[in-house]
Amino acid sequence: MSPEKFLPRINSPQDLKQLSLDELKHLASEIRAAIIDTVARNGGHLASNLGAVELTLALHYVFDSPHDKIIWDVGHQCYTHKLLTGRREAFGRLRQSGGLLGYPSREESEYDTYNTGHASTALSAALGLSVARDKKNEDYNVIAVVGDGSLTGGVAYEALNQIGHLRKKLIIVLNYNEMSISPSVGALSSYLSYLVSGQPFLKMKEQAKSVLRTIPKIGRPLIKAARAFEDLIKKTFFPGLFFEELGIRYVGPIHGHSLHSLIEAFENARNYPGPVLVHCVTQKGKGYRPAQLDPEKFHSASPFNINTGLPVCRENGPTYSRIFGEAISDLARNDDSIMAITAAMTDGTGLNQFAVEHPDRFFDVGIAEQHAVNFAAGLAIAGLKPLVAIYSTFLQRAYDQIFHEVCLMDLPVVFALDRAGIVGEDGPTHQGINDIAYLRHMPNMILMAPKDENELRQMVYSAFQYGHPVAIRFPKGKGFGVKIDREFSFLPVGQAELLKTGKDLIIAYGHLVYTALEVANRLEEKGFSIGVINARFARPLDEDLIINQARKAGVIFTLEEGILEGGFGSAVRELLDRHGLYQVRFKSFGLPAALYPLGKPDEIRNILRLNADSLVEDIGNFYSS
Repeated sequence: MSPEKFLPRINSPQDLKQLSLDELKHLASEIRAAIIDTVARNGGHLASNLGAVELTLALHYVFDSPHDKIIWDVGHQCYTHKLLTGRREAFGRLRQSGGLLGYPSREESEYDTYNTGHASTALSAALGLSVARDKKNEDYNVIAVVGDGSLTGGVAYEALNQIGHLRKKLIIVLNYNEMSISPSVGALSSYLSYLVSGQPFLKMKEQAKSVLRTIPKIGRPLIKAARAFEDLIKKTFFPGLFFEELGIRYVGPIHGHSLHSLIEAFENARNYPGPVLVHCVTQKGKGYRPAQLDPEKFHSASPFNINTGLPVCRENGPTYSRIFGEAISDLARNDDSIMAITAAMTDGTGLNQFAVEHPDRFFDVGIAEQHAVNFAAGLAIAGLKPLVAIYSTFLQRAYDQIFHEVCLMDLPVVFALDRAGIVGEDGPTHQGINDIAYLRHMPNMILMAPKDENELRQMVYSAFQYGHPVAIRFPKGKGFGVKIDREFSFLPVGQAELLKTGKDLIIAYGHLVYTALEVANRLEEKGFSIGVINARFARPLDEDLIINQARKAGVIFTLEEGILEGGFGSAVRELLDRHGLYQVRFKSFGLPAALYPLGKPDEIRNILRLNADSLVEDIGNFYSS
């Protein structure tokens, strides 16, 4: 007889409240199996979600969601939450076209209080909800679930400062697992490690409580006495606890996989009249050994074989990230002034090789993009050559620092913008579509994008020669498999490349250059004559080449994988206007400023008509209009 299954019975968090503690433990195992099975097929955030199963069960068991408001910082750990809140049947389509988003989404469910995808935002939002609740004389709990990695972000400290000042009733669940994406770094991470200083303390604490509960009459009074003694020990050995000093009641550390301890802690926190932080210690990847052994690899996993943990499909050829990482490592061997900085993305940005070869020149600042840029500015002023490698979508968080600290002073900081353009399965918070527009107007900034991985290598080399702020954007995933020149070659600032001559013209920026060539060749078969320019630079543009070709062209098209408003096409149109070429027919192809559907990048490009077939059709229609 097969054991009873509990997950099919859970249609809302209310159903949890009918289960015993043992049944909840069985449910936790079923949830882990469901998460592993789905992520193995679809890809997704595995290690963090496996570590937050019991924590999520306890939250929904104690609190009354959606009346009580739970906010997940980043959202990397929300899969259990989705399974418990009426989305079990749809969970198999996680991160797939027409399926569930991998992050909390208010548009998807009333149980998702706040849309999150970038770190360190939950505390501020939770305080806002708490103030609004009291202002409107309403009655509900607000719970912010925050990882220790998110506490490396400056905005989290700003929120903690005001939470301690206002003293509103608010529950912070600190999920401590020693990692954000790359291992957490910094003084606060070390402080939290000091607090928990190993699982033996937690296990001893749980074992002692279990023994005391079995003693008639005096067992529970002894537990209460032990708690008072524990508080005394904390004050003795951890004087001036960081959170207590801010005015936030500290509870913990709590064993993050003990449902009994979690439920007890959350029930106590629910009754506390002010801000309280419940410090839970969890293990990333719990329940799946490959993820436990390598949580960074399984943070955002591609589809994999459950039995081996190995990817189902390996990349055929090097990725842009790898080519970038090899280039910066090669350069650093001959130039000890090159410094590399990232914000909790060592592996994702391809800097793992640099970190191993040059540990004294590598800096992972944690999830602190603003600080990363300021820090780089300080290095540059002192004559060093800093490179800041951050995903396009996350560099948005440091907008003012780029402008104020780097560009106004014209400092030679190089920005490597990985995951630029359409990213796909991670949804709207991770699309790298805005960087052209938010960097193009920065004073002194040079913007570059390679047509392929070999050109990326040459751009990394050239960027350090310019003596100005430089941003290089490149896409996620593998390149075109072109031959890589081991010798570096210099690309003069603003120099584009004429790849094909023709009566009319497509000016393409970045990895869509090859798409432009395919489109031009296919249209040539239909009787059109279209040349192609690889722009290389969005700022400065190659005015001589573009204007010379534009004066001979009747129609000009631009092609980019970025939003059209303020993007590369806008730059070309402005250039034509400055030279009085108003009569040239002109059309830009790019991306709309909108929320994109879930799906693989090629699926999204097809939907948005940014693939070769659609462009051939649309350009043909433009000629006939």
